[in-house]
Amino acid sequence: MASPAWLRALLNRRMLICIFTGFASGLPLYLLLQLLPAWLRKEGVDLKMIALFSFCQLPYTWKFLWAPLLDRYKIVSWLGRRRSWMFVTQLGLIAIIAWLGQTSPTMDLWLVLVAATVLSVFSATQDIALDAFRREILPDEELGLGNAIHVNAYRIAGLVPGALALILADRMPWGWVFAITAAFMLPGLAMTLLVKEPPTSSGAPRTLQAAVIEPFREFFNRNGVRSALLVLAFIFLYKLGDSLCTALATPFYLDMQFSMTEIGLVAKNAGLWAAVAGGILGGIWMVKLGINRALWIFGVAQLVTILGFAGLAWLGPAESNAARLAALGAVIAIEAGGAGMGTTAFVAFMARTTNPAYTATQLALFTSLMALPRSVVNASAGWLVETMGWLNFFWLCFFLGIPGMMLLFKVAPWNGDRKPEPPAAESEAEAAPVADAEA
Repeated sequence: MASPAWLRALLNRRMLICIFTGFASGLPLYLLLQLLPAWLRKEGVDLKMIALFSFCQLPYTWKFLWAPLLDRYKIVSWLGRRRSWMFVTQLGLIAIIAWLGQTSPTMDLWLVLVAATVLSVFSATQDIALDAFRREILPDEELGLGNAIHVNAYRIAGLVPGALALILADRMPWGWVFAITAAFMLPGLAMTLLVKEPPTSSGAPRTLQAAVIEPFREFFNRNGVRSALLVLAFIFLYKLGDSLCTALATPFYLDMQFSMTEIGLVAKNAGLWAAVAGGILGGIWMVKLGINRALWIFGVAQLVTILGFAGLAWLGPAESNAARLAALGAVIAIEAGGAGMGTTAFVAFMARTTNPAYTATQLALFTSLMALPRSVVNASAGWLVETMGWLNFFWLCFFLGIPGMMLLFKVAPWNGDRKPEPPAAESEAEAAPVADAEA
């Protein structure tokens, strides 16, 4: 008896590779988000200066500017285009992370800032190469599951700099903490050396000019300028409400009178593991649904679950008890699960929208646009909450998610990715080569 399609997809070698790409991609970003601020604060750096370190993350937003270099050139000939960039950036990340721990924020703060910025550039460049590599090894029917595994390995990687490293910092010098954190990049480097360069339908662009211009020209010419602009608007809007509603999650929990311990034990754990479970289940379900239908169903889930936060805000601050803690955990878990499923479908959609000849540049453009709400729009969250209060803020987040859903009618109609039935007159002999090719 043949195993289900989702199980065959889940157990193949490509899914194992996606675990390694996700972990290698997530660890440097979470180091910048979690370990670096903790280290700076522990070393006595003031909060205003720590806030300035957020500018180190700008390369993640602007990575599409140098993505054409990765489409055009290979820098280690025997590894190929994708693997050579993965190899060099991973070596660079290991070296920079380990060296960062040898610096002193109190003595060389600006050197630390420069090193963190270089780390961000290497990390963003690694993301370009890994995204292109992953898109090229995954067939369309596995994009959902493969990207779900990648995204969730990405999240789990945050436990190294965000938990393990902080625990180690109480027991050993910071230099050793950063060296051990750097060592967790070695499995990704080993993966790069062991896998094969993916065969692509088209070779590298012949010139750098073509690598810069052609990805954008091809994207806008493929279905017309209007359709391209609708796709870009959808990429910006689909996660807007969901991203904004969690921008100030911890301050919201504090305003609702939950303690720091309760937030640490309930909120953080409920959110992480629910997002992981939602992403994996969403990826498995997407094998059957297809990307378009998953965008609809998972989009509704991530939109509706915002209202759980509105419910907590409506109840207002109160002394915490077992029932309120259970409600908090449920609201966070349900929202994170819905967001995890939505992200899975969304990343698969962006990957499918690229042209294999320009994967790195087009995916870098899409993911940069995806990051804009987090880095730009979310900056207004504090002003919005102070102006309208928490309850109205969460209702606003809910309504901000609707335009992205409405654009699905144009960019991903419900039956848009259904494959046409083969002609009735096709003989079994004609159909066999097609089946063999798909296998």
